[in-house]
Amino acid sequence: MKILVAGATGNTGTRLVRELCERGHTPVALVRESSDTEALPGGAEQRLGDLTDLSDDITDGCDVVIFAAGSGGGTSAEVTDKVDRDGAIRLIDIAEKSGVRRFVMLSSVGTENPDPDSDLAHYLQAKHDADEHLKASNLDYAILRPVSLTDDGPTGSVILGDEVDPHGKAARGDVAMLLADAAEQDDWSGAVRLMETAY
Repeated sequence: MKILVAGATGNTGTRLVRELCERGHTPVALVRESSDTEALPGGAEQRLGDLTDLSDDITDGCDVVIFAAGSGGGTSAEVTDKVDRDGAIRLIDIAEKSGVRRFVMLSSVGTENPDPDSDLAHYLQAKHDADEHLKASNLDYAILRPVSLTDDGPTGSVILGDEVDPHGKAARGDVAMLLADAAEQDDWSGAVRLMETAY
């Protein structure tokens, strides 16, 4: 499959692009002019675009879109809204119009009911709004909500669903593997799953 990856040059995104290549897919990395693309594997295509200003043809020819982007913890509320909420919503709308088969969203634990007193309240609300927009679309979707991320590689030992400890940890390598699974597997259709690594 041809799979557009938003956030392809990030810590999780680069792992995801490599994983998709290893599974025989053609990842299409959404990159900005300023993006550092050195970590992307040779089997990945690159498509120039910015989540704050996406063109209508950005998802053309793609079977699946995976949103693995994030504005980062140190950004302003305005940037968080532009990337994590508005950028995601715009990409969902474009994907729906261009006939994308499935949209996979990397979300976060806590987005189902954002705590207004949390340090991450604004970020979680932005992710919540994007998730709800995706669920209301006509796209086949999957939403993965990991707990706090570590930079560890894949362990293959994960917990999904109600047994997840919201204060646990999730390895980026495991997150990348699950995002690839969500792009491929029928049992992820319409799924919203919490996730942690069983350290």
